[in-house]
Amino acid sequence: MPAITPAGATIPGVTHHLAEVNGTRLHYVSAGTTGSTILLVHGWPETWWAFRKLIPLLAATHRVVAVDLRGFGDSGAADGAYDDATSAEDLHHLVTHLGAGPVHLLCQDISGGPGFRFAATHPGDVRSLTAVETTLPGYGLESLADVNHGGSWHVGFLGAPGIPEMLLPGHERQLLAGWAYPMMTATKDAVTDADLDEFVRCYARPHGWRGTAGLYQAIFADAGSTRALAEAHPLTMPVLTVDAVSAPFTEQTFRQVTAGELTAVRLAGVGHLVAQEAPGALAAAILKFLGPL
Repeated sequence: MPAITPAGATIPGVTHHLAEVNGTRLHYVSAGTTGSTILLVHGWPETWWAFRKLIPLLAATHRVVAVDLRGFGDSGAADGAYDDATSAEDLHHLVTHLGAGPVHLLCQDISGGPGFRFAATHPGDVRSLTAVETTLPGYGLESLADVNHGGSWHVGFLGAPGIPEMLLPGHERQLLAGWAYPMMTATKDAVTDADLDEFVRCYARPHGWRGTAGLYQAIFADAGSTRALAEAHPLTMPVLTVDAVSAPFTEQTFRQVTAGELTAVRLAGVGHLVAQEAPGALAAAILKFLGPL
């Protein structure tokens, strides 16, 4: 898989690649040459750049791949579906393309839905699952849109068909740098102006909100499908949950959809964007969990 010149920011030790899979183009970076493969899947408002500090800590002992989901970062944003099921199939096809399976999968925030669906429908691809600050439709994710009971306006806004694409282009910096990152983080200087420049670059590209809109719309269009999948095909691989400011939301969710071993970690004093705010603590938890696997 030949490397490409990065379109935006990069870090030492990674190579950038494009994979044509499942009717889209996925951009991903890879690092490390030994050990089993860890596949990192970002949340919102993120891209693979969310893992810039975590990748070197894992790549010393593992092969690491960090992907931009379809409609995010430098992955394809053409017409088509952007829901959980489609992104889950993208991950399946990417693992096949890489010849790297089964992988240790990490998903966080809004990628919990695609990550769970991928692991449940293609268990042979997933050696373990790490869920970070995330929940699922049917298990509490909808409640995050309830502003009367602690939810946030952005969940319903981003999930309203046509609204993000109509109102957000041209306002990426105001939303991300002015509101989202200050609201979601609790660790001073964890996200720099240069980091925000990279995130804004990606969301400001043509059709840069399609991935976001698709995953948030999937929350409200789920109609019980995630719960039905979990009841029919609960996770059987080892699961690690990592909660921070939202504790114990992730643990409570994944205990309900897991039939096998579950290990729970809570990080005190850390905001929602764990990989960016506490990469050392997250890496330590992951490596301890993966030790016997």
